[in-house]
Formats: sequence, C-alpha cells, structure tokens
Amino acid sequence: MDNQEPTDSSQNTKQFIISEELTAEGKWVKLEKTTYMDPTGKTSVFGMGPSVLCPALSSSVFRTNLKRQQRELYQRTWETVKRTTRKGQSADGVTIIPVLQRTLHYECIVLVKQFRPPLGGYCLEFPAGLIDDNESPEAAALRELEEETGYKGDVAEWSPAVGMDPGLSNCTTHIVTVTINGDEAENVRPKPKPGDGGMSLSFQCLSTSMVWWSGEGYGPFVFF
Repeated sequence: MDNQEPTDSSQNTKQFIISEELTAEGKWVKLEKTTYMDPTGKTSVFGMGPSVLCPALSSSVFRTNLKRQQRELYQRTWETVKRTTRKGQSADGVTIIPVLQRTLHYECIVLVKQFRPPLGGYCLEFPAGLIDDNESPEAAALRELEEETGYKGDVAEWSPAVGMDPGLSNCTTHIVTVTINGDEAENVRPKPKPGDGGMSLSFQCLSTSMVWWSGEGYGPFVFF
C-alpha cells in the first residue's frame, strides 16, 4: 500500500502570464483579456497524484496527460486595463505630495480639485500626471506641480515605481514629495498653468494636522 502523503501540486506550480488578447483600444487605454497560471484558482481531483487515484495508473502516459489536465485547470483569465502611452519610462506617471511651508503658518498639503468623469463628480487629489519622453520622475513632478497649481518647489524624495490599481491595470507611478517655499515671491499668488488640452482645475491647501475633511461635499480623495 502506498503510504506517501498526497502532495499539493499547486505549491510547485508557478504563476505566470500565458497570453494577452486585445479586446478594445482607445486613445489613452486599452482592454486586454489576460490568461495566466494560478495554482490556487481552482482545485479538483487532478490535484492528487496518480498513485493515490489508482496505483495501477502510474504509467508515464497517464502522468503526462494528468500534467496537461492540471495546467488547463489552473489557467484563469483576467480583464486588464493598460495605458497606450507607455514608452519605456520607469513608470507611467508621477503623483506629487506638495508640502507648502510658510513663515508663521502650519505646513500644508496642496491638493487639486477637478471633475472626474468616471466618478461623475469632483475629487480632491494629489497633483499627478504622465511622464513625458526622455523626462525624469523629478522633472515630471516639478512640471506637473507648476502646471496644476502654479507652485514651484524642490524634490525632497521619490519612491520606486508602485502600482496604482494592480487589480485592474498595469499603471504605475512614482510618489514624489516636493517642498514649496511659500515665502518666495513666485509662490505667494500662484496660478495654475495648464498645458494644451489640460483639464480645468483649482487647488486647495490642507493643514498637515488635519485628519478629516468636512468641506463642500467633494468626491473621494487620497490623503497620506
């Protein structure tokens, strides 16, 4: 009698992309059907070894067919959104945490208010944008900050590329912290400088001591 404990073959199966099929494509994003190997996605009797199912069925032919059936059972599909603008940059874009510093004032976080069609309402957000060709994350952060708020600052630090919504898309961003000297003349009365085709927006300042916003019924926003 075979006293060997049944093994979980899923532990030996790696997760990887098998294929990507284009479903729809627009100017900025595209939708793909992604097929991938997921050892924990499905379970069945084929997870057991052939000697457990039937000791007589231990031939190499049976084992080969069993492995093929296991691979098919562990394949799953996922609907994936991808940007069409990615061209080899370290990330798709930058998300800026602007820290406004002024004499005799609390430090403030600068957020932008803009209408977001997918949500059907206004949101308060960190300034953000795509990285242009041959542009560093630091340069992109300073450019986007000035375009969206009018403020000019200095990069304090920035993160490696991080996923923005990895359950839905492959979009990535660098989180860049920028300090703004609010006492400088150019930052006293800043005005947004949107580029061509830029969205209409305004900006708000929140004290870093605030933990809750009870403003004018704005939509959801991210606050670190």
